[in-house]
Amino acid sequence: MTSHWGILVSDPCLQNQFTQVELRSLKSQFMSMRRESGRLNIGDLASKMSRLRVVGENLSEEERVSYIHDLYQNSDQDVDFELFLKVYLKLQTFASSRTGNNNAKNSSAFLKVATTTLLHTISESEKASYVTHINNYLAEDEFLKKYLPLDPSTNDLFEIAKDGVLLCKLINVAVPTTIDERAINTKRLLNPWERNENHTLCLNSAKAIGCTVVNIGTQDLIEGRRHLVLGLISQIIKIQLLANLNLKKTPQLLELVDDSKDMEELMSLPPEKILLRWMNFHLKKTEYKKIVTNFSSDVKDAEAYAHLLNVLAPEYTNPLTLAVKNPFERAKLVLEHAEKMGCKRYLTARDIVEGSPNLNLAFVAHIFQIRNGLSTLAKQNSLLESLLDDTQDSREERVFRLWINSLGNSTYINNVFEDVRNGWVLLETLDKVSPGIVNWKIANKPPIKMPFKKVENCNQVVKIGKQLKFSLVNIAGNDIVQGYKKLILAYLWQLMRCNILQLLKNLRFHSHGKEIIDADILQWANTKVRSSGSQSHIYSFKDKSLSDGIFFLELLSAVQPRAVNWGLITKGVTDQEKMMNATYIISIARKLGCSIFLLPEDITEVRNVVEIKYLISFSILYALFIKSIYNHIFI
Repeated sequence: MTSHWGILVSDPCLQNQFTQVELRSLKSQFMSMRRESGRLNIGDLASKMSRLRVVGENLSEEERVSYIHDLYQNSDQDVDFELFLKVYLKLQTFASSRTGNNNAKNSSAFLKVATTTLLHTISESEKASYVTHINNYLAEDEFLKKYLPLDPSTNDLFEIAKDGVLLCKLINVAVPTTIDERAINTKRLLNPWERNENHTLCLNSAKAIGCTVVNIGTQDLIEGRRHLVLGLISQIIKIQLLANLNLKKTPQLLELVDDSKDMEELMSLPPEKILLRWMNFHLKKTEYKKIVTNFSSDVKDAEAYAHLLNVLAPEYTNPLTLAVKNPFERAKLVLEHAEKMGCKRYLTARDIVEGSPNLNLAFVAHIFQIRNGLSTLAKQNSLLESLLDDTQDSREERVFRLWINSLGNSTYINNVFEDVRNGWVLLETLDKVSPGIVNWKIANKPPIKMPFKKVENCNQVVKIGKQLKFSLVNIAGNDIVQGYKKLILAYLWQLMRCNILQLLKNLRFHSHGKEIIDADILQWANTKVRSSGSQSHIYSFKDKSLSDGIFFLELLSAVQPRAVNWGLITKGVTDQEKMMNATYIISIARKLGCSIFLLPEDITEVRNVVEIKYLISFSILYALFIKSIYNHIFI
């Protein structure tokens, strides 16, 4: 059944093996399989479970048929959701034993065998580093300062994280104004509902800044599961430290490239790769002849660090650093050099020689923030402007990139226009939006060297788009391979819209299976707001009256009356008042469970139509979610 806390199963042992996020994903797959023929029996599972990629890729259909038959002889037995989960777990375990390890090939989620929790360990060095970071950046926070500084030798970090406030505040340190702090519940003692709201706000906001939180649920944070809490904190801090590693924030990075082609390549690189390129750029000026390709084994001897710091801060050079033979002693001298430059220590000498990738990455990123050693040339500035002039494309790219990454695909994308060109990411996304629609037997998995293989993937992407009734006139797979921005954005716009409507269909918004159109969503929103006593009304998703935010606030309040604190709302007359309302709207929507990637400007300027639809559509989802407590409508 579904409760206001999520999906519940009667077997507590079974319940404990999945997070709520995993249960929702599996529930969606189960419901899709059952809808196809009206029922689902044991005899159907071997074929239909091929869609679950972990099982489908590691076991042949014959192996699945044989294994399931050994477990359940009656092939006509009806399958409910709990039996579906049990069969899935057993197949997963069988697949793992066949591959000779604890994780089936490409396993990105779903299985959480009870015993695996014993294998989750955390790095004490990383915990100590992140605690130091939190103590430094949140020491003056009005709410948290009574709890700080935290002691890195204890589990205080995981205890204070249980109410969600610290994680929300840390997100705002990483990407300022992501969360309107008026939306955070900050009472000294929070009830379970308020604590759950904070963690929901945290997770949806984390997704909105680029964190991967597919396998983390609110209950995991409430219970303070150490490896999950630390993993989330690690991602948030990484985003903060790498924030300036792009050409918009640091145009001086143009010094790393020679021409516009190199610059386009640089713009498509993830921040970690840009950081490595920056490091090697400076190392070329020294006697160091190796190329640093990672933040682990390549920096263990600390020689690369010694040369890098000598270039960036020659005034603190210590001849002993390169003269000593012991890597540990050299690492200590490197850290002394960095300390004189004003770099906070994110790691110890032991972390360097042991090759801790996360802490070494944090260390180099912090050095870049303090002193990057780059200069800007006038001719390069004009070159940069020519490639960064399309603000709207950039804003839409951000929305689609964050949305795709939030789905939990195996491939994390850093640039939509570059990373979808082989078709694989789009196929994965289509499979998440409409499970089972992709023919994986003819899909080509990266790395793809042959161009025609990319075209094959993208041809299937276009074919599926037409199945889903997308408007794809004169669009061919090769257009995606060539990276035509307008065509890629048009496809993704329709795919995201399809996802919204699919969510609504899954909640049985129409009892007779009628296709949902924009007019249905608008009518519901207007009716809901009017039922709360307001006279507000909108005529389309582009209605300019949306810019003051009042309609959204009234809609969210109508769905959940306690959600909006009207004492904090402005009249939305001036631009500043509109912006204050917009930031509050986004945080309240995320707090109630809405996974959206809007910027406040998208509301005040009424620009991003598909995201505004998402915001209103979410209110429908949330209302039916509450209703499902009583009517057993499954998500």
